[in-house]
Amino acid sequence: MKHDHDHPHPHDHDHDHGHGHGHGEPTLAAAAAPTPVLAEDASSQALEEALRSSFFIVKLAMVIMVLVFLGSGFFTVGPQEKAVILRFGRPVGEGQKALLTAGLHWAFPYPIDEVVKIPITESQVISSTVGWYFTTPEQELSGEELPPGQGLNPAIDGYLITADRNIVHSRATIHYHIVDPLHYVFDFTNASVAVQNALNTALVATAARFKVDDIYPDNIAFQDAVLQRVTELADEENLGISVELGDVHSIPPRQLTAAFTQVTTARENRNKLLNDAQSYKNQMVSSSSAQAVTITNRAATDRDNYVKSLTAEAKRFTDLLPQYEKYPNLFAQQQLVLAMAQVLTNVQGKMFLPERQDGKPRELRLQLNREPPQKKTGAAGQ
Repeated sequence: MKHDHDHPHPHDHDHDHGHGHGHGEPTLAAAAAPTPVLAEDASSQALEEALRSSFFIVKLAMVIMVLVFLGSGFFTVGPQEKAVILRFGRPVGEGQKALLTAGLHWAFPYPIDEVVKIPITESQVISSTVGWYFTTPEQELSGEELPPGQGLNPAIDGYLITADRNIVHSRATIHYHIVDPLHYVFDFTNASVAVQNALNTALVATAARFKVDDIYPDNIAFQDAVLQRVTELADEENLGISVELGDVHSIPPRQLTAAFTQVTTARENRNKLLNDAQSYKNQMVSSSSAQAVTITNRAATDRDNYVKSLTAEAKRFTDLLPQYEKYPNLFAQQQLVLAMAQVLTNVQGKMFLPERQDGKPRELRLQLNREPPQKKTGAAGQ
């Protein structure tokens, strides 16, 4: 070793002193010199082998750690999801190319890359936070309702003001799904809060356009108007969502429940009377229409029959007119015979002599029926 050559060996010093005592005479120091050299060589070799083994183990561990590090970058995107890889906070890819579809994907592990998964077909639910009186989460879960106080506390109680300056409590819930994941995730710090703000705004603004009677009890028109306004706000703010359905529940202030109940009962009675009157009207109109149709049809039938009869009589007269013009007397005799035959159909014996041979009128006597036999009285029988 280099260390051995740089410094003189103790054996050399002893050898020089040996010349003073005599050339070639061995000493005790010269005889024991080779033993330290062999021990140091063995320890060096052992140390070198240990270092070589340690370096191999370290390299193997580093390779395994690199493989584990890279293998941890595999991830799966579900069929109802899309994912975006953020590399140092910026999306990898532009536009729709940045969206990863369902399947197995790979990205550099954190903190180089970060995978954001976005549910696109799963329905999201959000509820309004304005317009309802104060309740604790425990009361919401249990359904317990606090007794109404003397009045509303604006510091904690929410309410809506209607177009006719009444007060109602309303809360809305909507179901929506994400249609533009990039806008929904990256354009807002918290997109669900933005959707909730749009719902709150729509609820307050829509209530200001409806009267209390058109809101309570739950009115479909008011609910549809709220959902329509939420959709408009979502489009204006480019929230990247599509509203599927929703529900709006409204109640009067709890302090005025009895008064609202009376009004509701009166309204229901009024509606019942109006419905009954409308039903009676419909029945009468339907019956009158049916009668009018029947009378009209009957008149039309009689008119057609009468016209047909007149037409047939006119045709018959037209057909007989040439005969009359040719032989008027004969025609008159024939018609008279036919008429008399019809008149005297049931006469038992008949004889008809229209006139005498000298042309003078003849007295005509007809016996239509024989006189019935007279009943015999008791006096006549005696």
